[in-house]
Amino acid sequence: MICASSVVGPLGANAREGAITELLWNEPGNLTEGPLYDQATAEVAAYFAGDLQDFTLPLAPRGSEFQQRFYAALCAIPFGETRTYGDLAKELGVSAQAIGQACGANPIAIFIPCHRVLAAAGLGGFSGRGGVEAKVELLKLEGAAGLLI
Repeated sequence: MICASSVVGPLGANAREGAITELLWNEPGNLTEGPLYDQATAEVAAYFAGDLQDFTLPLAPRGSEFQQRFYAALCAIPFGETRTYGDLAKELGVSAQAIGQACGANPIAIFIPCHRVLAAAGLGGFSGRGGVEAKVELLKLEGAAGLLI
């Protein structure tokens, strides 16, 4: 595990060729030792302690050209801020539904912060273990909980 306990539970990761490809909830994954493991463990601990706002881990999420542009747009949302599905849809020239589907398919939640994307009138969903409750915990951690009221 890269994190034995957090506000969203234990986290593990899969990696390939020196980059994280998937964040796992309650599973250790194949990233269990080495420099990338050490970096992931340190960054996750710092994030959940409130001492890290931007991950520097090498990431290699699977996905189409659109999904890659989408992941880049998510990573550009600053810590503690949110955007709506509609905001991202307009930015990327696609439907809000496409943004919602891309959020649900994000294999590296938290590192690629899909929890920072909200519906126009509510939280929207969250594909990570714990669903919307986990999304709320991540937003609270980032100081964005005031946006939920």
